[in-house]
Amino acid sequence: MRILITGANGLLGQKLITLLQPQPNVQLIATAQRPLVTPLVNGEFRLLDISDQKQVDQVIRNTKPEVIINTAAMTNVDRCETEREACWQANVTAVQYLVEACGNHKIHLIHVSTDFIFDGKEGPLDESAVPDPVNYYGESKLAAEELIRKSSISWCILRTVLVYGVSTDMSRSNIVLWVKKSLEEGKTLNVVNDQWRTPTLAEDLAMGCWLAAQKKAEGIYHVSGKDFLSPFDIALKTAHFFKLDASLIKPTDSTQFKQPARRPLKTGFVIDKARKELGYAPHSFEEGLKVLSTQLTLV
Repeated sequence: MRILITGANGLLGQKLITLLQPQPNVQLIATAQRPLVTPLVNGEFRLLDISDQKQVDQVIRNTKPEVIINTAAMTNVDRCETEREACWQANVTAVQYLVEACGNHKIHLIHVSTDFIFDGKEGPLDESAVPDPVNYYGESKLAAEELIRKSSISWCILRTVLVYGVSTDMSRSNIVLWVKKSLEEGKTLNVVNDQWRTPTLAEDLAMGCWLAAQKKAEGIYHVSGKDFLSPFDIALKTAHFFKLDASLIKPTDSTQFKQPARRPLKTGFVIDKARKELGYAPHSFEEGLKVLSTQLTLV
């Protein structure tokens, strides 16, 4: 199976490269806007900006993938709120180019989406929940979902929640690494306790993508961690695991933070469909911390 990954330098993209390179039945095509930060021993690399339609057409025509896993996106929620044109170009227009190319070449598209398409009034949520985003990032991701669903291509949307993990040359941190680093530096942290998520280990999300690719699964799947936690809970568990000073972590609520973009208060996912149909089996949050801790010694 020839699988093309977009956004191969991101956290998920790097985990996919690590997972798929050893697979005997996979011919991997990794793509990114700049040279790879992860060694590619088994596979090929192409420079690709998916917001450039000519590049998309050329790379896909030349590499002839059977499956595309689209992990590329503009995911900084506040930046999406203030730089709306760039957000739409990266998260919607670029997806339209991929959809058109998939249609032209009969390629199965696996697209990664987000819990931020929901309003946060209730959770955890299954695939039947009705989207109603509260910020522009969520609007852009929902618009991408809608154009995929309305297309005639073979497609699968994997929605996920608050991804964490360790990777090479990370352009952005994540909640676990931020808490660990801040506590090691002796900083006091104000962490919200009125938001709820099901944090997702990057390796688990990569496995979800691979399971969906093998089956060429179709439809929408919720693929996240299985523990329903607040960021405050996550911070405390991280502190305890790494034996850091949890007394530096102070509970607060969302009203105390002035951010350009609103956040949904309660999301998190019910992952029963992915378990049953894909064989998805994520780590617990504590198990995820163990995976992460072993990798921190290697970077």
